[in-house]
Amino acid sequence: MRHLPYFCRGEVVKGFGRGSKELGIPTANFSEQVVENFPSDISTGIYYGWACVGNGDVHKMVLSIGWNPFYKNIKKSVETHIIHTFKEDFYGEILSIVIIGYIRPEKNFDSLEALISAIQEDIEEAKRQLDLPEHLKLKEDNFFHLPESKIVNNH
Repeated sequence: MRHLPYFCRGEVVKGFGRGSKELGIPTANFSEQVVENFPSDISTGIYYGWACVGNGDVHKMVLSIGWNPFYKNIKKSVETHIIHTFKEDFYGEILSIVIIGYIRPEKNFDSLEALISAIQEDIEEAKRQLDLPEHLKLKEDNFFHLPESKIVNNH
């Protein structure tokens, strides 16, 4: 994982509408432009790291990069589940993330219940990893202090 940690920032757009409705696990989605700017050789799969909406607090997150085999997506997506309860949606806001570590590859599931169970396990693993001192320090990174200009994908 030579790309980690990976810093990324972009606008939150409407996704497939499945995270909250079907899974009970809301996700923030980046635009196709932001997804296309990810390193082409970054592995698809499930990752963990830190996330911040606008200039708000920094929270733990788990993130999916790929085609979501269970849903047979045609386009690659990057979906961030922030481990925090927000009072309302934040479409149009700037999401800043730091991807720190890899949990597992993408895979298909036999049922929606199996998918939800795996995501819950991913969330618990992300929480454990992010409590480690070497990962906690990135929570305080200056990257999370949003400048006046909106920077996208390390540019």
